[in-house]
Amino acid sequence: MKNIVILISGRGSNMQAIVRAARSEQWPCRIAAVISNRADAEGLAFAAENGIPTAVVVSKGLSREAFDAALQEQIDRFAPDLVVLAGFMRILTPAFVEHYAGRMLNIHPSLLPSFPGLATHSQALATGVKVHGATVHFVTAELDHGPIVAQAAVAVHPDDTEDTLAERVLVQEHLIYPRAVRWFVEGRLAIDNGLVRVQEEVSA
Repeated sequence: MKNIVILISGRGSNMQAIVRAARSEQWPCRIAAVISNRADAEGLAFAAENGIPTAVVVSKGLSREAFDAALQEQIDRFAPDLVVLAGFMRILTPAFVEHYAGRMLNIHPSLLPSFPGLATHSQALATGVKVHGATVHFVTAELDHGPIVAQAAVAVHPDDTEDTLAERVLVQEHLIYPRAVRWFVEGRLAIDNGLVRVQEEVSA
């Protein structure tokens, strides 16, 4: 039974998708905690309503290093096998990332390696790409550059706005992130020379 800690900064829609999938599909895991850097994060209420322990580590007034140290201490109270970043709007220090190497996942709203960082949908529209999407990847010290676990693509329509494109991408995020987390929980992910291999599901 693996322990999962999920980090959020806002409504945590991907967190909610993971919680629902874990329960409906009966994964061999426990959502041990949902932690936010903002006390007003909407996702904390969802977690509490679903009986999941919550915690807040406020970043205001702390250096990146001090915040990450406090966050790490809080996370490790729950003995996580996996840390899931679900709309967690902080750039993490290399020491923090190294502590969770190989056991921290993130989802990014673009088809990495295209459009790392912020404003991915406006970047996609500005460059005129015909396909956009989302990527689940292991977290490394280089922002949005870790080994890729899963991706989903959506067509970019001529009349798309940032909002309409983001809406279609989010639908795909809610599908691929739970799937990727389940693969981790089931021990089906292996990193080989920087590439993620997904092992076939073992039938009962």
